[in-house]
Amino acid sequence: MELETINDYLVTVFNDILTIEESELKKSQFNDLSITEMHTIEAIGMYRKKTTSEVAKDLSITVGTLTIAITRLVKKDYVERIRSEDDRRVVKLGLTKKGKLLFRVHQHFHRDMVKNILNDMEKTEEEALLKALKNLHTFLQGYKR
Repeated sequence: MELETINDYLVTVFNDILTIEESELKKSQFNDLSITEMHTIEAIGMYRKKTTSEVAKDLSITVGTLTIAITRLVKKDYVERIRSEDDRRVVKLGLTKKGKLLFRVHQHFHRDMVKNILNDMEKTEEEALLKALKNLHTFLQGYKR
């Protein structure tokens, strides 16, 4: 397959995912959120409380930029700031009930997307796709530094 065709698919798929996520968000009960806010909620995650620094690093943004976003998400009742019991100076971020619901809905979309990608693929094709995605990830990580 030629490089230009692969590039066209990568660009189109990336744009399609963002467009669909934004469109579905606007049609949902979570229409008070931007796509960036949704991805911030995704970065906070549901399964363990994270510090602002950890989330900022995951999103490749400054702590200051994240703090502004978190303040908005707290006001919208998606995120809560939780003081550490051990050290009251440490603040962790967690999702509220509303935030957890959005997280699960968004996760469901991604799960469906991956299931459709893998539909009718042989094991060797799945392995080739995984290798290609790992290579892409490694390449992109080089640009983040």
